[in-house]
Amino acid sequence: MLDDLLGRTKLKEEIAELEDEVDSLQAQLEAESERRATAVSARQEAEERVNRLEDRIADLEGRVEADTEEAAVGFRHRASVRGNRLETVLSRLESFRGDPESVLTAYVDGDIPDAVRELLGDHAPLVSRAEPCLVCADDAGLLAVALRPPIAPEPFVTWEAAPRIDRSWFQPSGRYALALVRSDVFAVGLYEDGDRVDYEGFSSNVKSDHSKGGFSQSRFERIRDDQIAEHVEKSQTALADVDADRTFVVGDRRLIDEFEADATAAVDATGKPESALEDAYEDFWSVAVYGL
Repeated sequence: MLDDLLGRTKLKEEIAELEDEVDSLQAQLEAESERRATAVSARQEAEERVNRLEDRIADLEGRVEADTEEAAVGFRHRASVRGNRLETVLSRLESFRGDPESVLTAYVDGDIPDAVRELLGDHAPLVSRAEPCLVCADDAGLLAVALRPPIAPEPFVTWEAAPRIDRSWFQPSGRYALALVRSDVFAVGLYEDGDRVDYEGFSSNVKSDHSKGGFSQSRFERIRDDQIAEHVEKSQTALADVDADRTFVVGDRRLIDEFEADATAAVDATGKPESALEDAYEDFWSVAVYGL
């Protein structure tokens, strides 16, 4: 009754109504934040998927040919080899012999050389689908193969009595480092003739796609970009301390060019640093072989 006399009842009712409205607005705000976080996450997941599929897209490009006859031509076989199987393939190529200047070897990275087109004829478009690659073929049609070496030489074309095969393009040798770089993971192994003799790896605290929280989209992305930049700088420092004759960097295609290396490659190796490095190592030293 005292509240009624003093007019407090009405005020309390208004306060209750305002509190209900605040609660409703707060719920709407939280829902909007959730929606934006989901949108950011979905976009970033899409970007990651695009990144992982780019290599596959590169392999598939050119399969649809404008000319019907070219489109009907396909690889005789395709395989990915490493270790003992790779040794067998290289040994067989090295043992091939023909007449002087009857065997063509060419490293193709871009436009197909005229000599390759003339020798392979209707099968020349296959080189575009395999490149960058090393082409070995003879003028009698007994040999026609393309290989994609991990370490690319400069483009060349030569006619000799046997395929020109440099084992250093295909197989690990000497003292070298292979580093895996992802946005939040770094791992590097030091190897001697293919055997790992040292290792370093770490993970960095980089905001995940699902940790936006109460940040705005732009602020979330700035923070994440800064964290990735710090991770890359830390990784560069770690790699610079490795004493190796050659350095190879693999991993996220958006980051590998930030490192000084003798060769780079995009690989899809995930998981903890050491296990991811092992997967990346096998991926990098695997050689795609195409029968032309």
